[in-house]
Parts: sequence; C-alpha cells; structure tokens
Amino acid sequence: MHFRVSVIATVLNEASSLPRLLDSLCTQTRQPDEVIISDGGSTDRTAEVLAAYSNRLSLRIIPLPDSNISQGRNAAITATTGEIIASTDAGVRLSPNWLTELVTPFEQEAQEQTDLDALREAIGNQYDAPWQVVPVQVVAGFFQPDPQGAFETSLGVTTLPDLEDIDPPRFLPSSRSIAFRKSLWEAAGGYPEWLDYCEDLIFDFRLREMVKPEAWAFAPNAVAYFRPRSTPMAFFRQYYRYARGDGKADLWRKRYAIRYSAYLLFLPLIVLLGLRRTRWSWGLLVGAVAGYCTTPYRRLWLRLGSMRPVARLGAILCIPLIRAIGDLAKMLGYPVGVCWRLRHRGGRSWREDGEM
Repeated sequence: MHFRVSVIATVLNEASSLPRLLDSLCTQTRQPDEVIISDGGSTDRTAEVLAAYSNRLSLRIIPLPDSNISQGRNAAITATTGEIIASTDAGVRLSPNWLTELVTPFEQEAQEQTDLDALREAIGNQYDAPWQVVPVQVVAGFFQPDPQGAFETSLGVTTLPDLEDIDPPRFLPSSRSIAFRKSLWEAAGGYPEWLDYCEDLIFDFRLREMVKPEAWAFAPNAVAYFRPRSTPMAFFRQYYRYARGDGKADLWRKRYAIRYSAYLLFLPLIVLLGLRRTRWSWGLLVGAVAGYCTTPYRRLWLRLGSMRPVARLGAILCIPLIRAIGDLAKMLGYPVGVCWRLRHRGGRSWREDGEM
C-alpha cells in the first residue's frame, strides 16, 4: 500500500539555514509527494532560496505574515493533499531515509490488513480470529544535535537525550520529526494557535489521549539533525521562551516547584552554612552540582574521543554553566507565562482548552 505523503514546515527569516533542510529533502530515499511551507513574513532572502528549489521539489509556499508556529503548521497542513503528514522544521538536516522510516509503519500496517482481508475472503468466517489490525496513527521520529564547537557540544549533551535514554511508549516527539494521519490532526483540533512555544508538546499530549498505545510507533532512524544555539545568550532566550510557554500552558508545576525550592531555599541555606565554616555544607553543594551534571557528563564522555584537548576541557567546563543558565532562564520565563495565562485564559490550562 502506497500513501500520498505531504511534508510541512514553517519558516521565518531562514535564508541561511534553509538549504540544509531543502537539500536533505531532495536526497530522500523516498521523495515526498509535496512539500508545503508556511512563511511567517520573512524579510531576508528566504523567498529566493525557496524559489531556487521549486524545480527540484513539489514545493508550495503559503505566505502568512505575523503568524506563530502553530498557525503556520495548521495552515500548511490544511493546504496538503496527502493522507500522511510528515512535519519538520527549518534549519534541520534530515537523514537520507528520514521519510522512508516515518512512512514505513503506516504502509506495513496497511499491507498487513490487506493480507488479512484476503485470507478472510479465502477461508470465510468459519474461524473466530481477529481480522482487524490496529491502524498506525502516529510515528515518532528522533532528533540529534549537529554541534559546531565545544559550547554547542556541551549544550547538546545537556539538553537533549541520547537514543538509549528514550522510553518509546512515553516518548513525546518534537514536530521537527513526526508523522501522523491528517484525519487525526483534524480530530485533535490541530496545533494550539493560542500558544507560541511548546505547541508541539501540547499537540503530542492531545494525540496521546486520542490514540491507543499500539497505534503509536517509534522510528529511531528517522533522524532530524539540528544545530544547538551557538552562544549562551541565544540559549538563554530559547529556554526563557520555552519556560514562558510552559507557564502559558500550565505544564510541569512540580518540576518548577522543585527548581525554585532548590535555588531559592536550599542553595542559599547551604551557602550560609558554608560561610559559617560548616565543612559538610560545601561538600553537599559540590555533590549536588556533580549529581545534577552526571547525565550530561555521561553523554559527553562518549564524544570526547573526537575532540581536541582544548575543546574537551571547554566542553567539560561548560556543562555546569549551561545548567545554571538554563535554570535561570526557566525560572524567569515561567512566571511571565503564568501571568499571561491568568490575564488571557482566566488561569485555564491546556487541558481546559478553548481557543482564546
């Protein structure tokens, strides 16, 4: 069984990064039937870059000035003609078999159902057997960092999981690498257009509520490679916006409560005890920092062999700094998002949804 497959993405001033995505789409082992891209109002050479690829891809551009990512994705999906939607982002580089890996579970299930139907017709209904295969509704792809330099390497291992860290039944994919049926997107109400960040996470939650676990597949080889932020300030802005989105959607209350408690209560207490020459307090602080950084250092260890000595040292030293910057950005962004939710949504979380 062969499905018509549409690839969608959104762009905004991505002239420098778009060639990586478009080149990787052109070299897919399975070519998309169409590529629909929403442009949120680019003022650089994005339109020229897209036009240059119009003879290599079945490409359609939807101008959508002043739109957010959710609005852009929904508009792109609305314009598609495919049964299967594969979503990605500008700035990523897709593995050559990315689309093949995402689409294969849909087609395998459809072929299994066709074979069962043929068998039932051949032998009749004299046997009490299950004749219905649970149709695949969602296929979660994977993503990996594509870093340049020590800081980006440290950022990647600190903020992104390795494949062995993934528990497929609980994995919530990024919309830079996911495929789903268009009919499911319609039933879910699309991406939440009232939310500017963390929108793909809310979309995942909705799909999880609607879809049986056996209808959700994981394709670890459908990899989207993307470059982490290149400077501490760019990383701070990114995580500030993520946290603001968490506050708007009312996500992760316990996680933020633990983070605020650790930095605003326990850390000052440990420092105060240390100033009073309580030796064990400094040991406790060092142990807490080491424990907090254990997972990033474990991931970094696997990558140190390919780095130069100076870069290794820089990467090692960056990890505690990245942890601190990320936590500070989250603690500042989250209450801003909460205030927005109280003003604009009456305090309602994403679970009490109503587009507002």
